[in-house]
Amino acid sequence: MIDDLELAQRAALVGAEIGLRYFAHVRGLPQELKADGSVVTEADRTVEHEVRRVLLDARPEDAFLGEETGEHGRGRRRWILDGIDGTAVFVQGDRRWQTLIALEEDGRITVGVAVLPARGQMWWARRGAGAFVADFDGAVLGEARRLAVRDSREGLSGSGLGIVPPVESLPAARRDLIEGLASAARPREWEWAHAALLVAAGELDLAVQVGGKVWDYAPLSLIVEEAGGRFGGVGGEGHPVEGTALFSRSDDLHRAALALLL
Repeated sequence: MIDDLELAQRAALVGAEIGLRYFAHVRGLPQELKADGSVVTEADRTVEHEVRRVLLDARPEDAFLGEETGEHGRGRRRWILDGIDGTAVFVQGDRRWQTLIALEEDGRITVGVAVLPARGQMWWARRGAGAFVADFDGAVLGEARRLAVRDSREGLSGSGLGIVPPVESLPAARRDLIEGLASAARPREWEWAHAALLVAAGELDLAVQVGGKVWDYAPLSLIVEEAGGRFGGVGGEGHPVEGTALFSRSDDLHRAALALLL
Protein backbone atom coordinates (compact mmCIF):
# COMPACT_ATOMS: atom_id res chain seq x y z
CA MET A 1 0.00 0.00 0.00
CA ILE A 2 1.25 3.50 -0.81
CA ASP A 3 2.43 5.35 2.30
CA ASP A 4 0.94 8.63 3.47
CA LEU A 5 3.68 10.92 2.18
CA GLU A 6 3.69 9.32 -1.26
CA LEU A 7 -0.10 9.58 -1.35
CA ALA A 8 0.01 13.28 -0.45
CA GLN A 9 2.64 13.89 -3.14
CA ARG A 10 0.59 12.03 -5.74
CA ALA A 11 -2.53 14.00 -4.82
CA ALA A 12 -0.58 17.27 -4.94
CA LEU A 13 0.64 16.53 -8.46
CA VAL A 14 -2.93 15.81 -9.57
CA GLY A 15 -3.97 19.15 -8.11
CA ALA A 16 -1.01 20.89 -9.77
CA GLU A 17 -1.98 19.60 -13.20
CA ILE A 18 -5.56 20.81 -12.84
CA GLY A 19 -4.54 24.14 -11.36
CA LEU A 20 -2.14 24.80 -14.22
CA ARG A 21 -4.88 24.21 -16.79
CA TYR A 22 -6.95 26.94 -15.17
CA PHE A 23 -3.91 29.18 -14.68
CA ALA A 24 -3.20 29.13 -18.42
CA HIS A 25 -6.53 30.93 -18.97
CA VAL A 26 -6.84 32.73 -15.66
CA ARG A 27 -7.58 36.16 -17.16
CA GLY A 28 -10.99 34.90 -18.30
CA LEU A 29 -11.79 32.92 -15.16
CA PRO A 30 -14.93 34.17 -13.35
CA GLN A 31 -14.36 35.25 -9.76
CA GLU A 32 -16.68 35.22 -6.76
CA LEU A 33 -16.42 36.70 -3.29
CA LYS A 34 -16.96 34.49 -0.25
CA ALA A 35 -18.62 35.68 2.95
CA ASP A 36 -15.24 36.69 4.40
CA GLY A 37 -14.44 38.83 1.35
CA SER A 38 -11.82 36.47 -0.11
CA VAL A 39 -11.82 35.47 -3.77
CA VAL A 40 -12.86 32.00 -4.93
CA THR A 41 -13.01 30.51 -8.42
CA GLU A 42 -14.01 27.30 -10.13
CA ALA A 43 -10.32 26.38 -10.05
CA ASP A 44 -10.30 26.33 -6.23
CA ARG A 45 -13.29 24.01 -6.09
CA THR A 46 -12.15 21.68 -8.85
CA VAL A 47 -8.63 21.26 -7.47
CA GLU A 48 -9.97 20.58 -3.98
CA HIS A 49 -12.50 18.06 -5.30
CA GLU A 50 -9.94 16.09 -7.28
CA VAL A 51 -7.26 16.11 -4.59
CA ARG A 52 -9.83 15.00 -2.04
CA ARG A 53 -10.88 12.19 -4.38
CA VAL A 54 -7.30 10.90 -4.69
CA LEU A 55 -6.75 11.01 -0.93
CA LEU A 56 -10.02 9.41 0.13
CA ASP A 57 -10.03 6.78 -2.59
CA ALA A 58 -6.86 5.48 -0.96
CA ARG A 59 -7.88 6.26 2.66
CA PRO A 60 -11.70 6.04 2.76
CA GLU A 61 -11.81 5.87 6.56
CA ASP A 62 -9.94 9.14 7.06
CA ALA A 63 -11.58 12.47 7.87
CA PHE A 64 -11.09 15.52 5.65
CA LEU A 65 -11.03 19.30 6.05
CA GLY A 66 -10.94 21.52 2.96
CA GLU A 67 -11.16 25.28 2.59
CA GLU A 68 -14.00 25.10 0.08
CA THR A 69 -15.93 21.99 1.15
CA GLY A 70 -15.47 22.05 4.91
CA GLU A 71 -15.16 19.08 7.23
CA HIS A 72 -16.21 15.53 6.46
CA GLY A 73 -16.00 12.61 8.86
CA ARG A 74 -14.39 12.19 12.26
CA GLY A 75 -11.45 10.17 13.46
CA ARG A 76 -7.86 10.25 14.63
CA ARG A 77 -6.60 10.83 11.07
CA ARG A 78 -7.61 13.92 9.09
CA TRP A 79 -6.40 15.29 5.76
CA ILE A 80 -6.27 19.10 5.60
CA LEU A 81 -6.30 20.79 2.19
CA ASP A 82 -6.16 24.16 0.50
CA GLY A 83 -6.56 23.47 -3.21
CA ILE A 84 -5.30 26.88 -4.30
CA ASP A 85 -3.60 28.82 -1.55
CA GLY A 86 -3.17 32.38 -2.76
CA THR A 87 -6.22 32.72 -5.00
CA ALA A 88 -5.79 36.50 -4.91
CA VAL A 89 -2.41 36.20 -6.64
CA PHE A 90 -3.52 33.25 -8.80
CA VAL A 91 -6.18 35.39 -10.52
CA GLN A 92 -3.56 38.09 -11.19
CA GLY A 93 -1.29 35.65 -13.02
CA ASP A 94 1.26 35.63 -10.16
CA ARG A 95 3.09 32.29 -9.93
CA ARG A 96 3.33 32.12 -6.12
CA TRP A 97 0.06 30.23 -5.64
CA GLN A 98 0.32 26.73 -4.21
CA THR A 99 -1.60 23.60 -3.29
CA LEU A 100 -1.27 22.62 0.37
CA ILE A 101 -1.89 19.17 1.85
CA ALA A 102 -1.33 17.96 5.41
CA LEU A 103 -2.11 14.82 7.36
CA GLU A 104 -3.07 15.31 10.99
CA GLU A 105 -2.93 12.30 13.31
CA ASP A 106 -4.16 12.57 16.89
CA GLY A 107 -3.96 16.35 16.64
CA ARG A 108 -0.37 16.51 15.27
CA ILE A 109 0.70 17.18 11.72
CA THR A 110 2.70 14.19 10.51
CA VAL A 111 2.92 14.89 6.75
CA GLY A 112 3.02 18.21 4.94
CA VAL A 113 3.24 18.93 1.21
CA ALA A 114 3.30 22.28 -0.59
CA VAL A 115 3.43 22.25 -4.37
CA LEU A 116 4.09 25.39 -6.43
CA PRO A 117 2.71 24.27 -9.79
CA ALA A 118 3.67 27.33 -11.83
CA ARG A 119 7.26 26.99 -10.64
CA GLY A 120 7.44 23.21 -10.94
CA GLN A 121 8.47 22.71 -7.31
CA MET A 122 7.31 20.47 -4.49
CA TRP A 123 8.22 21.01 -0.84
CA TRP A 124 7.46 18.35 1.76
CA ALA A 125 8.15 17.00 5.24
CA ARG A 126 7.41 13.91 7.29
CA ARG A 127 7.55 14.28 11.07
CA GLY A 128 10.94 13.15 12.33
CA ALA A 129 12.35 12.64 8.83
CA GLY A 130 13.32 16.14 7.68
CA ALA A 131 12.07 18.56 5.05
CA PHE A 132 12.87 18.55 1.34
CA VAL A 133 12.27 20.31 -1.97
CA ALA A 134 12.46 18.98 -5.51
CA ASP A 135 11.61 20.16 -8.99
CA PHE A 136 8.99 18.23 -10.92
CA ASP A 137 7.98 17.79 -14.53
CA GLY A 138 4.50 16.41 -14.93
CA ALA A 139 4.24 13.53 -12.47
CA VAL A 140 8.00 12.98 -12.19
CA LEU A 141 9.88 14.35 -9.18
CA GLY A 142 13.52 15.28 -9.56
CA GLU A 143 16.30 14.88 -7.03
CA ALA A 144 15.31 15.89 -3.49
CA ARG A 145 17.31 18.58 -1.70
CA ARG A 146 17.21 18.71 2.10
CA LEU A 147 16.02 21.98 3.63
CA ALA A 148 17.64 23.74 6.58
CA VAL A 149 16.96 27.10 8.20
CA ARG A 150 19.70 29.72 8.19
CA ASP A 151 22.43 29.16 10.78
CA SER A 152 22.81 32.60 12.32
CA ARG A 153 22.98 34.27 15.71
CA GLU A 154 21.85 37.66 14.45
CA GLY A 155 19.02 39.31 16.32
CA LEU A 156 15.92 40.92 14.92
CA SER A 157 17.74 43.90 13.44
CA GLY A 158 19.74 41.64 11.15
CA SER A 159 16.91 39.27 10.26
CA GLY A 160 15.12 39.12 6.93
CA LEU A 161 11.33 39.17 7.36
CA GLY A 162 8.62 38.11 4.94
CA ILE A 163 5.08 39.44 5.52
CA VAL A 164 2.08 37.52 4.17
CA PRO A 165 0.04 39.03 2.58
CA PRO A 166 2.34 41.89 1.54
CA VAL A 167 1.97 44.95 3.77
CA GLU A 168 0.38 47.09 1.05
CA SER A 169 -2.55 44.66 0.75
CA LEU A 170 -3.30 44.53 4.49
CA PRO A 171 -6.06 46.67 6.04
CA ALA A 172 -4.88 49.33 8.47
CA ALA A 173 -5.81 47.37 11.62
CA ARG A 174 -3.72 44.41 10.52
CA ARG A 175 -0.79 46.61 9.54
CA ASP A 176 -0.78 47.96 13.10
CA LEU A 177 -0.48 44.40 14.41
CA ILE A 178 2.85 43.81 12.67
CA GLU A 179 4.22 47.36 12.76
CA GLY A 180 6.58 46.71 15.69
CA LEU A 181 8.06 43.58 14.14
CA ALA A 182 8.40 45.21 10.73
CA SER A 183 10.27 48.12 12.30
CA ALA A 184 12.65 45.88 14.26
CA ALA A 185 13.49 43.38 11.51
CA ARG A 186 14.28 43.86 7.81
CA PRO A 187 11.16 43.34 5.67
CA ARG A 188 12.11 41.79 2.34
CA GLU A 189 10.40 41.04 -0.93
CA TRP A 190 9.57 37.34 -1.39
CA GLU A 191 8.91 36.98 -5.05
CA TRP A 192 9.18 33.27 -5.87
CA ALA A 193 7.67 31.23 -3.03
CA HIS A 194 5.65 31.57 0.16
CA ALA A 195 7.71 33.35 2.82
CA ALA A 196 7.42 30.39 5.24
CA LEU A 197 9.04 28.10 2.67
CA LEU A 198 11.88 30.58 2.31
CA VAL A 199 12.45 30.37 6.07
CA ALA A 200 12.74 26.60 5.69
CA ALA A 201 15.19 27.10 2.81
CA GLY A 202 17.38 29.50 4.82
CA GLU A 203 16.57 32.50 2.60
CA LEU A 204 14.51 34.36 5.19
CA ASP A 205 14.83 34.39 8.98
CA LEU A 206 11.20 35.13 9.81
CA ALA A 207 7.80 35.00 8.15
CA VAL A 208 4.61 36.39 9.66
CA GLN A 209 1.23 35.59 8.13
CA VAL A 210 -1.85 37.57 9.04
CA GLY A 211 -5.39 36.20 8.82
CA GLY A 212 -4.51 32.59 7.96
CA LYS A 213 -6.58 29.47 8.59
CA VAL A 214 -5.66 25.97 9.70
CA TRP A 215 -5.31 24.78 6.07
CA ASP A 216 -2.86 27.61 5.35
CA TYR A 217 -0.61 26.69 8.25
CA ALA A 218 -0.80 22.91 8.68
CA PRO A 219 1.69 21.75 6.01
CA LEU A 220 3.93 24.84 6.19
CA SER A 221 4.32 24.47 9.95
CA LEU A 222 5.74 20.96 9.62
CA ILE A 223 8.03 21.88 6.71
CA VAL A 224 9.56 24.74 8.70
CA GLU A 225 9.88 22.70 11.91
CA GLU A 226 11.48 19.75 10.11
CA ALA A 227 13.95 22.19 8.54
CA GLY A 228 14.99 23.17 12.07
CA GLY A 229 12.76 26.20 12.59
CA ARG A 230 9.84 27.23 14.78
CA PHE A 231 6.14 27.82 14.18
CA GLY A 232 3.35 29.16 16.35
CA GLY A 233 0.46 31.55 16.79
CA VAL A 234 0.88 34.97 18.36
CA GLY A 235 -0.37 33.57 21.66
CA GLY A 236 2.41 30.99 21.65
CA GLU A 237 0.13 28.11 20.63
CA GLY A 238 1.12 25.47 18.12
CA HIS A 239 -1.11 23.64 15.66
CA PRO A 240 -3.94 24.31 15.11
CA VAL A 241 -3.51 28.06 14.58
CA GLU A 242 -5.92 30.55 13.02
CA GLY A 243 -5.27 34.25 12.62
CA THR A 244 -1.70 35.48 12.81
CA ALA A 245 1.20 33.02 12.90
CA LEU A 246 4.97 33.23 12.93
CA PHE A 247 7.64 31.06 11.32
CA SER A 248 11.22 31.54 12.58
CA ARG A 249 14.68 30.03 12.19
CA SER A 250 15.39 29.72 15.94
CA ASP A 251 13.80 29.66 19.38
CA ASP A 252 15.46 32.89 20.49
CA LEU A 253 14.41 34.78 17.37
CA HIS A 254 10.88 33.38 17.64
CA ARG A 255 10.52 34.61 21.23
CA ALA A 256 11.86 38.05 20.36
CA ALA A 257 9.49 38.38 17.41
CA LEU A 258 6.47 37.15 19.38
CA ALA A 259 7.09 39.82 22.00
CA LEU A 260 6.49 42.45 19.31
CA LEU A 261 3.33 40.79 18.00
CA LEU A 262 1.46 40.40 21.30
